[in-house]
Amino acid sequence: MTDRGETITMLDDEGLPHDFTLVDVVEVDDQRYAVLQPDDPAAGAVLFRVEGETMTPVEDDDEFDRVVDALRDLEEYDDLIIEDGTDEDAGEEDDDKDDDEEDDGP
Repeated sequence: MTDRGETITMLDDEGLPHDFTLVDVVEVDDQRYAVLQPDDPAAGAVLFRVEGETMTPVEDDDEFDRVVDALRDLEEYDDLIIEDGTDEDAGEEDDDKDDDEEDDGP
């Protein structure tokens, strides 16, 4: 595994390269996770499970939530935005936006 701040290039399903900066590797429930920040500063960080020299995306919602909660408990990651990508949370965000828009209307 590389050091904090180093660039990691990963290939997507179509074989296209994407660069990430390694934010940190944390251990939660005896499992290591890499927190990677995409090159796009507007994009949130993503979580990968570290298994030896291999990293796989965290796709299980419960596992994802455990890792995010552990990161939130660390003061140095108070400002870290983690890309969720689940449809359920996106729907909740949309509902909140609709409520705000209704409040601003005539």
